[in-house]
Amino acid sequence: MIKFRDEIKDLQAYKPGKPIEDVKREYGLKSVVKLASNENPMGTSKKVINKLKESIDSLAIYPDGNSTLLKEALAEKLKLKTTQILPSSGSDEMLDMIAKTFINSGDEVIMADVTFPRYIATTTMMGGTPIIVPLKNWTYDLYGILQKINKKTKLIWLCNPNNPTGTIFSEDKLIDFLKRVPEDIVIVYDEAYREYVTSPEYPKDTIKLLDDYSNLIIMRTFSKMYGLAALRVGYTMASEEIIGNINKIRGPFNVNLLAQMAAIEALNDQEFVDNCYKVNKEGKEYLYCEFDDMDLEYAPSETNHIFVNVERNCNEVFIQLQKRGMIIRPITGDWIRVTIGTMEQNKLFIKLLKEVLNLENTIK
Repeated sequence: MIKFRDEIKDLQAYKPGKPIEDVKREYGLKSVVKLASNENPMGTSKKVINKLKESIDSLAIYPDGNSTLLKEALAEKLKLKTTQILPSSGSDEMLDMIAKTFINSGDEVIMADVTFPRYIATTTMMGGTPIIVPLKNWTYDLYGILQKINKKTKLIWLCNPNNPTGTIFSEDKLIDFLKRVPEDIVIVYDEAYREYVTSPEYPKDTIKLLDDYSNLIIMRTFSKMYGLAALRVGYTMASEEIIGNINKIRGPFNVNLLAQMAAIEALNDQEFVDNCYKVNKEGKEYLYCEFDDMDLEYAPSETNHIFVNVERNCNEVFIQLQKRGMIIRPITGDWIRVTIGTMEQNKLFIKLLKEVLNLENTIK
């Protein structure tokens, strides 16, 4: 009999947002809107599309395994050394590489209870022991995390803004936290949604913290604001020592050619980013007003999604919305997560949600 590693025995495969085509086939629908996976409803920069068309003739050639040009573009923009930056095939690959680099069997790894599920999966995969700290008001409890640190603690996962709740903790709280964590404990700071933040309290310039905290790893992605989710490209910043060691286990050619070219071009299209920020902000404010009118509780979001209590089992609402051609994400209990779409998509979501919740006659 084939035997598998004990560490993966109780792991569940990651379940992405349901594909549009699957929902169309399942319910016999011609039109389906997906607001489940926090994808950019504005698509991808036209400059990026044009760059990809230029690069399409090079598909027979292996990509630069070092991602040299992308590293150089990021280093220039971020004022870092190229040896402090490591591109990856999305943040998902980097989470696995970090876990493989640092976590030994029996190590304790601290994370929140309602946050990105890959943190617990990669920890468990390596035989680490997840130490779960509940959110407070749907926000990271940094003090609670500090209380869980002991001699077995190897690594701490932080997500700011948090997925799926969209909440943040301030720069002051982050710096106070970093000062209190022993320097031999790795802190992974995931800021995948940083470009959407409107709050002045958010730590906008975390890169400066790398000089003072050699145990800090910062992760960013091109999947969200830059609209490159399909190409799978992200990047991580840390000390040269940390980056050098993670790089030892990186697979060759892990970031494909088109992803590298698209990411470089995306960095140069600030107009596209600014427009996406504006559309997201307007959409968020619209959805807030509608939720208020429907008397639905929600967590204040600094991302491109909103965590909202629909006062009914989230899976039931998920199914009923799907039947009407709208895909959202059920999270826990009565709480769902909905991606902020275009204004047309947002209005359709509200219309269908009211149908599902029997609130069709709610007047704004």
